[in-house]
Formats: sequence, C-alpha cells, structure tokens
Amino acid sequence: MDKRADILRFGVDGWHARFDEAFTEENVARLADALALVWSDGRPGATVYVGYDSRHASRDLALMVAGIAASYGLAPVVSETACPTPAAAWACSRDEAAVGAVVLTASERSCEYGGLLVRGSDGGPAPRDFLDEVEQAVSLVPTEGRGAFEERDLVGPYLADLAGRLDRDAIARRRPRIVVDAMYGAGTSHLARLLSSLGCDVTEIHVEPREDFGGIHPDPSDPWADACEQAVLAHGADMGLLLDGDGDRAAVVDERGFLLPARVLVPLLLGNLVMAHGAHGRAVTTLTCSACISREAARLGCTTTSVPVGFSRIYRETLESDVIMGVEEYGGVCVPEHLRERDGLLVCLMAVEMLARSGKPLSQMTAELEDVIGTMSYARRDLRLDPATSQAFRNVLPGLNPGELAERVPVEVSHADGLRAQFDDDSWVLIRPSRTSPVVRVYAEAPTAQARDALLEAACDLVERGL
Repeated sequence: MDKRADILRFGVDGWHARFDEAFTEENVARLADALALVWSDGRPGATVYVGYDSRHASRDLALMVAGIAASYGLAPVVSETACPTPAAAWACSRDEAAVGAVVLTASERSCEYGGLLVRGSDGGPAPRDFLDEVEQAVSLVPTEGRGAFEERDLVGPYLADLAGRLDRDAIARRRPRIVVDAMYGAGTSHLARLLSSLGCDVTEIHVEPREDFGGIHPDPSDPWADACEQAVLAHGADMGLLLDGDGDRAAVVDERGFLLPARVLVPLLLGNLVMAHGAHGRAVTTLTCSACISREAARLGCTTTSVPVGFSRIYRETLESDVIMGVEEYGGVCVPEHLRERDGLLVCLMAVEMLARSGKPLSQMTAELEDVIGTMSYARRDLRLDPATSQAFRNVLPGLNPGELAERVPVEVSHADGLRAQFDDDSWVLIRPSRTSPVVRVYAEAPTAQARDALLEAACDLVERGL
C-alpha cells in the first residue's frame, strides 16, 4: 500500500464503492481495522455483531471483518446466513455486552457496488462523531492479525420477535395470498418462511442466487418493482411485498398490481399501529414527507414532528419515549419500541396484519383512507450542477425569501433544511442542496398534479435565478 491509497469516508448510509474501483478487500480491512481499534479502546472485550447480504464476496468479507475485530480483543458474532441489516441491529440492541454492529451490504445499490454499514450499541445509526474518529484512525496498512469468532443464527430470534408482535390469529383466519420479492437481497427466504409459518399462501420471486441480481437494482420502487406487480396479478394475490437489498426498506403492492406510495402506505400503517396495538404519541417525519402522514396522525390523535432530511435526525427524536413511528421520504419506517432503525420486514408484517384485520382489499382500504384525509400529488426533481455552481447556490440560499411562488403566497417560509415554503392547503415546496453531491433537489406536493408541477417549475426557476 502506498500513499495513493483510497480516502475512505462514511456517508449518511455507510461506506459504498464499486467493486471495480474502491471496494476492495484491502479497503474493507482498513475500515474494519479502524473500527476495531476505536471500539476496543472504548469498550475492551465488547461484542460486535457482523452481518452480510447476498452480494458477491459479502460473506468472505464479513468473516475477515470478524477476524480483524477479534485480533483487537473484541468478541465478534457473525451471522450464519445472509442477514437483513435490521436483524443484526436488533441482535445488537438486545445484548448489553455489544458495542455495535457491522453489516457488509450496499443496500439498494446495483450489483456493481459493495458497502459497509455501522450500527451503534442500541441498533441505531452510529454517531457522526464516532464515524469521524474511525475515519481518522484508518491506516494505510491494516493489521494482518486475525482472531477467533463465533457464528450464530441472528435471523431466527429476530423473526420470532417480529412474529410475537402480530395478531397471528387474524392472519391465520384470513390466510392471505402474498407475493414476496426480496429482490435477490438479504431478506430472501427469511420473510417468506415467516409468512408461511403464520398461515399465508406465499409465492416468492427472485430467490435464486444471482451475482448480477438478474439485471435489477434491489430497490423497492418502479421500475424495479415491475416483476412483483406482474406476479401479484398472475397469481391472484392479495398483496405483494418487496424488500430492498439489506431489508431495511420495504414497499407494498395492492391486489390490482399498484405500488402503494409512501403517502398512502405510511398513514395506513400508522392507523394499524394506533388502532390495533394501542400506540399513542408522536410521529416523526422528515420535511420531505407527505402531508397525508400528518393529516392521518392528527385524525388519530397523534402529534407530528418534522425534522431535516437524514435518518440520524429521526433517530435523535426516537430517544424520547413518546415517539411511536419515524418515517423517511422514501418510505423507510422505524418503530422505536421494536428498533431505533428502519426495518423493512416489520413494515411488511404490519401490512399483512393490517390487511388480515380489515377483511378488505388493499385498494378499498386506500380509497377509504383518501376519502377521509384527501389526496395529494407528490414529486421530486434533481437539478445537476457543477460543483462550483452548487456551492455558489448554497451560499445564496439562506438569503432567498420568496414572497410568491407559482402565483401563490406562502403562509410560512423556513430555512431549516434548504428552503421550504408552506401554503394554506397543505401544499409545500422544498429546495434542498444535496450534502454529498452537486445536486439541488426540489420537492413539491399539492392536491393536484397541475398545482404540484407549477410549484416545481417556480422553485426550479428560483434556483436558476439564484445562481
């Protein structure tokens, strides 16, 4: 290794790189070495949980990470099988001797990528100051030492805990027909096996090992969800369930083959959490989440807190005991009573329980929800700029305070996370520069697609005039 070694930095969702570029065995070893050094300095002899997804070389790299951690006197526990990230995080959160978890995964990214996620001792995201310390500790040449470690079933106990949170009798009575698509990811077979044990009639697709993921990205959104949508129709299923590559995000398809948007799915799940499980408290959303979530929360007697984009902001709120759900823009859902992190398998099981208890088709449940809280149209555009222009816009953004957008006067303008204008009918528009790339993201939501697009156009024009 020479001084031209890759600089390794953690982003908001871990470290990721292409297999043909920086994602090498040596770089994974360098990160593992730094993590083990920092963890062992703080808590000598602590347990570290290690999971991995179904990607090329993930298991071998996980075993290497465990061996490096053991050489520092830590007590690694490696999953026996490909392991959803929430399973490793859940195991860590239930073990007082644990200091954290490492998962070899690139989540929803394509097969060309590998990655490494870190979780804290409570199963939540690792603190930024901890990751900064790890980055500073990355050496050019990692240790060659290796130690002994334990392999254990991390998935079974986690699935048993999930099953214990459900109305199993309602599911057994309904016996729903379900298509499961884990998208060749870490949730393959695990979710389908659990649903079958609960009495569901399950068809699983995308199950065979494929290094190329069959050409899809393991991202539970269109167009990658097309096969699941088609399978629901072909099998006459009641619903389809999708998991991303590491199982921390999910999506649901109704019996008509329509992918439910987060603005519909999340309010339905929140209603089930309150009505079926007696939860009461606060829902935490990012500023980019749909107004439909706060509308349903208010109808259910819950309050809503909106925070800037980034799950770490939601996580900080979940440290307070009154939070019953945390939600991201892309539909990542956290139920803190279970885990202070997103859990796609939990979302899938909550959706199945909700369907079983209702006795109705998902499309009818959606229609009834929208009759009560109304509908909103949501969209996002990305404006790609060169780095200098992006930085210039960041500099002028705090001074932008539009008195009108799309011939509408905002009732509130906030700079909490970029620039967000709120209107009196729950419409809103947000201009937010990316923290990691020269992109300005523009989000808008309104009761109609026409009104939404007018806000998007006005906000994009404001960006151009601000440059």
